[in-house]
Amino acid sequence: MDASSNPSAISALPRTPVTVMASRPIAKSRLSKPKPSPPSPSPSPSPARTECHLISIIHSSKFAFQLKQVHGRVLRLRLPLTARLAAQLVSAACSPHLREVPYALALLRHSPPSPPVFDALVRALASCSLFSAALSHFALITRSGFRPSRLAFPFALKSAAALPSPRHATCLHAAAAKSGLDLDLFVRTSIVDMYVKLGLAECALMVFDDTPGWHKASSVLLWNVSINGCCLSGDLEVARSLFESMPVRSVASWNSLIQGYMRQGDAQSAVELFHQMTQKNVVSWTTMVAGFLRLDEYEQGLGFFEKMLDSGVQPNEFTISSALSACARMGALERGIRIHDFALKSGFRENGVIGTALVDMYSKCGKIELAAQVFDVMNRRDLLTWTSMILGWAIHGHWAKALRCFEEMKCECIEPDEAVFLAMLMACSHSGKVERGLQIFDSMRFEYKIEPTIKHYTCMVDLFGRAGQLNDAMSLMKAMPMEPDFVLWGAFFNACRANKNVELAEVAAEKLLNFRPKHQGTFIFLSNMYTGVGRWDDAEKVRTVMKDSGIERLPGWSYIEVEGGGHHFVAGDRSHPRSKEIYGKLEELSTRAKEQGYEPDTDWVLHNIEDEDKEESLGCHSEKLALALGLLSTPNGADIRIVKNLRVCGDCHLLMKYASKLCNKVIILRDIKRFHHFKDGRCSCGDYW
Repeated sequence: MDASSNPSAISALPRTPVTVMASRPIAKSRLSKPKPSPPSPSPSPSPARTECHLISIIHSSKFAFQLKQVHGRVLRLRLPLTARLAAQLVSAACSPHLREVPYALALLRHSPPSPPVFDALVRALASCSLFSAALSHFALITRSGFRPSRLAFPFALKSAAALPSPRHATCLHAAAAKSGLDLDLFVRTSIVDMYVKLGLAECALMVFDDTPGWHKASSVLLWNVSINGCCLSGDLEVARSLFESMPVRSVASWNSLIQGYMRQGDAQSAVELFHQMTQKNVVSWTTMVAGFLRLDEYEQGLGFFEKMLDSGVQPNEFTISSALSACARMGALERGIRIHDFALKSGFRENGVIGTALVDMYSKCGKIELAAQVFDVMNRRDLLTWTSMILGWAIHGHWAKALRCFEEMKCECIEPDEAVFLAMLMACSHSGKVERGLQIFDSMRFEYKIEPTIKHYTCMVDLFGRAGQLNDAMSLMKAMPMEPDFVLWGAFFNACRANKNVELAEVAAEKLLNFRPKHQGTFIFLSNMYTGVGRWDDAEKVRTVMKDSGIERLPGWSYIEVEGGGHHFVAGDRSHPRSKEIYGKLEELSTRAKEQGYEPDTDWVLHNIEDEDKEESLGCHSEKLALALGLLSTPNGADIRIVKNLRVCGDCHLLMKYASKLCNKVIILRDIKRFHHFKDGRCSCGDYW
């Protein structure tokens, strides 16, 4: 191949003058042109230009070895490793995608000490969440005879807040004031933010109040940080006063105050403020959706999510995950599916917080198989995702699948935490696997060195209690390193009631009353216990005390989603537009069930009334009313899904088994404890609930 056919070969040819030989000699003359001199070598680039070129290569490096190649090139060519060049190497080495902290520290040791290198290292260590190391190297700056710059102080302040370390915080504040940097815009805002994160709102406000007026007028961020601090400390009055005094408000200013009202449970003020905003961004809408979720106002949260879509604002992954969580709490499967479809059409993937929220939503809406499908297609599954899946299997009574998921998680080198072990103990408790539960409990303590919390002990007491091992439960409670709380005694009481052990139940009831004398649940526990063993006089005395004390019983409700809408019922509810049809359907179902051997379990009636009246009282429970509407409204082949805020009563549980067989329906009931899947006259819980 000749050179003309290969451009690269042409460029590689030597660029030397070519002498052309004539066919005959030419005589020299005085007029002949002088021989041209060879071209002078091109000037070498300046050191500043070389440094800029190297820095651009440093920041384009995607791997650690590329950084080290640049460093090696500098050493090989005997170029000076300037402070600027060393600082850029340190900054790039500690970037989020490299995190080569040991290499960055080695650079510090082998380069001349200088403020830019120290500043870069403090920033890099803080960005890598190595807060103690960041503070140590910040102190090394002063010990090396240098003054920390305005670029290092904010990251040192961030580290003190993250540790958290009030002692370091005050020292840093004093050092900033001594060097005169506390009036720097960036540093002063960081000082206020540090005190806010440490929970020292008074100190944050003192710094804000001492800030010169010209400084306040030029920093909206300083106002926002101060408002956020007041909101976090619960001082909404001062926060509102600061908000009203702001020279200029940003969208973040409104969002901070709205979030503060939501955090304090004042949804009305938050809504009023939200409607006053002239400009709303995705954070504004997300704050409202998540705020109502925190207040258990799921319907309103979903309403704001739908209004957000109507307004044309594109939600982010946190908005969608909050909306999915609201559907999960409500059991609103159809709305959850619509949000899932919207997320996929909008380009969101089933990963991260959205994937975890989908797993949680489908499991809590009774579609555990769809939860498993989402879980299987996820590319990135963190600890929270695994916990959601394990808990999903647990509440649906699939303890073997929960255990398999737990083992798979460990095979992927993800260390279980307290929440995972709690989900596993719950799975064992719902399935009566006492020995396996004990093994998991011991594994948590001795293999993973995780100290059990009161919640883990409550699960173990529930595990023993469901299996009828009340003495073992009592022994565990005595051996606990902490005192049993109200919830634990409540779990023990439920076990005593289920096993009709009146003596131990009275002990538990006394403890419950000592904990919360005015708590309505305590009286209901005691009344139910006496009712369950036929001690009607004692039950009536408890109800009398409850009435005289002005304590009202928490009303039970049930929720069902049919024909695209949600319907709530309470016991004896006749407010539904189809109330007449509902009661007619319920009577028809009860008659057919009795023909098949159903006998109403009147032990679940709380009053000593005639048997005929007991049956009538049982017939109007909220879950039965929801069931009747489901039978009237769902097409053939469609499942019926009901959510109840309390534990399902035994008679309703019994009737639903008959209904599933008589009507050839799958009935999925979620109560406060677990899921019950009724099919062909059987329940997934195996009557172990």
